[in-house]
Amino acid sequence: MSDERSELIYDWNEVETRPTRATPITLDDETLRDGLQSPSVHDPKIEDKIEILHLMDRLGIHTADIGLPGAGPRAVADVTRLAEEIRDGKLSITANCAARTVIADVQPVVEIVQKTGVPIMVSVFLGSSEIRRVTENWDMERMLRHTTEAIDFAVKEGLEVMYVTEDTTRARPETIRALYTAAIEHGASRLCVCDTVGHVEPRGVYTLMNFMRNLVTESGSHAKLDWHGHNDRGLGLINAIAAVEAGADQVHGCALGVGERCGNTAMDQLIVNLRLMGYLDESLDLTALPEYVKKVSEYCQVPLPKNYPVVGSDAFETATGVHAAAVIKALKRGDDWLANRVYSGVPADVFGLEQVITIGPMSGRSNVVFWLEKRGIEATAERVDRIFDAAKQASRILTEDEVHALANAAAAV
Repeated sequence: MSDERSELIYDWNEVETRPTRATPITLDDETLRDGLQSPSVHDPKIEDKIEILHLMDRLGIHTADIGLPGAGPRAVADVTRLAEEIRDGKLSITANCAARTVIADVQPVVEIVQKTGVPIMVSVFLGSSEIRRVTENWDMERMLRHTTEAIDFAVKEGLEVMYVTEDTTRARPETIRALYTAAIEHGASRLCVCDTVGHVEPRGVYTLMNFMRNLVTESGSHAKLDWHGHNDRGLGLINAIAAVEAGADQVHGCALGVGERCGNTAMDQLIVNLRLMGYLDESLDLTALPEYVKKVSEYCQVPLPKNYPVVGSDAFETATGVHAAAVIKALKRGDDWLANRVYSGVPADVFGLEQVITIGPMSGRSNVVFWLEKRGIEATAERVDRIFDAAKQASRILTEDEVHALANAAAAV
């Protein structure tokens, strides 16, 4: 924002210094794996998955979980095809695959890498909380054995390894330390902390990420730290932001927040907020964000709420007289920057969108005049009066067709 523009918005977010980062944050998109574990999501056709993968790439998302090939033949086929698309389409996005900490799950990833020639990081995961251990009747010896055997096999086969503990946010410190230390010693280059059931609060995120940073430092490792959160308490987004500010190197999310139970952190909302907070490069072209969300909504058959942030149909639409009048004044001055901010905390143009003025019972005459002129229709007194009077008697926003019909009826008088 230029100095002149910055004077128009006093930003309380910047009164206290925002935590700085030594390295840029990266993003891991879990839509095509963890996102598909939602009980209401439909697994898209491979052609649709490829289209979603391209949209991730256009948004500058750094890596994508392209599946869990240990799940069966269809998963193997889809992961293989997506890896080939990254190769043949010369995409910048990289691939990772989930696997349990068993060699039988890692083996298919090895085979896909050998077949396609595409590097794939394997994300081996294991439950870590006491409640999970009691349920499964696991002891620490067994958990460490599974951890080290899976990592050793992956490293021997030339795979880069992300070690993931499920339910980290409810696990004991001594368990976390033992598992991640073993993972580091056996060659894991990334360590992923998971809020698997959406339990933790932002203050817990800071505490846990500090613990993990100290663990890595004490080990002498250069392993990177990932954050993977769920949204059971509605804290998925703010927890991911807390993880970024606490020093996570990479955060995970899914388009529309799809995923098991209440879903994962919403990747689209994460991108919006990290961009506005200055954690993502301003040169990134984010105009593909609406298409990314809408395609996932369509292909996974997940409804997109009208009031969904940024990409919902109501996000930049107003029929309220005072609000619309301010936007209209800015637009008539030819000042899109002002129009996109005077009544919006998110600048629509950054995401390839624009302010929309509609007509309803709370509208003023300026709404009607603007609506007509924008469509090249003369705003005669008869047209304005007829539309304005109809809007005042309505119980909702008038549709495009309804306003056209009213404008035409006025012209015929």
